[in-house]
Amino acid sequence: MSSTAPARPDRPEQPDRPERRTGSRFGPGLIIAASFIGPGTITTAIVTGAGFGFALAWTVVFSIVATIVLQEMAARLGIGAKIGLGEAMRRTFSTPVLRVLMALLVVAAIGVGGAAYAGGDTTGTALAVSTVVPIDTRIIVALIILAIFGLLITGSYKVVEKVLMVMVGILTVLFVVTAIVVRPPLLEMLQGMFVPTIPSGALLTAIALIGTTVVPYNVFLHANLVQENWGDVEEKRAIREARTDTVSSITLGGIITLAVMAVAFGSMFTKGLSAETGRDLAQALEPLLGSAAPWVFAVGLFCAGFTSALAGPLGAAYAITGVLGLSTDMRSWPFRAVWIGVLVIGAAIALTGIEPVSVIVIAQAANGLLLPIIAVFLLITMNNRRLLGRHANGVVSNVIGGIVTLVVIGLAVYQLADLAGLLPSDG
Repeated sequence: MSSTAPARPDRPEQPDRPERRTGSRFGPGLIIAASFIGPGTITTAIVTGAGFGFALAWTVVFSIVATIVLQEMAARLGIGAKIGLGEAMRRTFSTPVLRVLMALLVVAAIGVGGAAYAGGDTTGTALAVSTVVPIDTRIIVALIILAIFGLLITGSYKVVEKVLMVMVGILTVLFVVTAIVVRPPLLEMLQGMFVPTIPSGALLTAIALIGTTVVPYNVFLHANLVQENWGDVEEKRAIREARTDTVSSITLGGIITLAVMAVAFGSMFTKGLSAETGRDLAQALEPLLGSAAPWVFAVGLFCAGFTSALAGPLGAAYAITGVLGLSTDMRSWPFRAVWIGVLVIGAAIALTGIEPVSVIVIAQAANGLLLPIIAVFLLITMNNRRLLGRHANGVVSNVIGGIVTLVVIGLAVYQLADLAGLLPSDG
């Protein structure tokens, strides 16, 4: 059935071109993983492991599966239709009122969210550096902002990809090796990963773990990055490699999160210690790692913060320019204007002493409410055979995507009820 889908009038059919590899087999998926492994994810995993052990490890597994499902659809959209999600949404929702509402929603939620995360992640990165190097955090923030600006202004996907891949590699080595040194009980870890339980007082933490992994702007980001990496590769091969990249890279992100949780479990939960920050965990690891403990977590949090602070403005730029019908070319001035605006607001948050935690909480709440809407939009768009042809969703993709969407809708409803004070407090 899918092989006889009508031609897409939205863009002319392109003849098969000789394959000319312009990107690597891995890249876009690793950038998505780098985006969601930020200081918020690391801190939440530390607090969870120290407070609840492996009881909530299943939420990481669910988050990774949900992220893979949504990002695979985004990658297939980018390669199959050769447009980003924002542009695809504009073509799918042709009613002017729907277009305006959609644009306002994406610009407000993702623009504000990207700026808030850029500010919070930059501050978190600076604080990590200041724990081992006695430099004023404002100076560190300014240097980080300049470094991000310098990377993005190049307009080069390959430059951004290589920097983020190196930092994900550092994160993997640091936290996985530290988890091996701590030697957490694997059987208990596996039980927590595949037997869902929610201890008393842990529901909001469970939602936080999911919310720090399944990020709305990453769906926009991925649909464009796959075009940068596989734009001149034959479609079937590009989609096959994109799926491998998506599954392996996002799974690696989940392994890093679980490794952080395992380190907190082995060094704090088993000893009855609690944690609120990475510094608490570093102190708990000093008997094992000695003077290297602060450096391990300073470097780890720096990499996590820098990658997220870089991916936030980039994802916001792809989302906003796409829904507004502007150029999504990284070298175009509309694209640069968006990420510069997001980065400047993030810098203001970081440099003026505005409490980043409260801003990030607001951003997480906005993204949590936006996620089910984006997931529904993505599902509708992925069923547009006129746009996607044989790359449109099949039954299996729709069923799995529908389940993920229903879960995130349920989480959003719970979040709204909590914000409205309709839920009983934990006893």
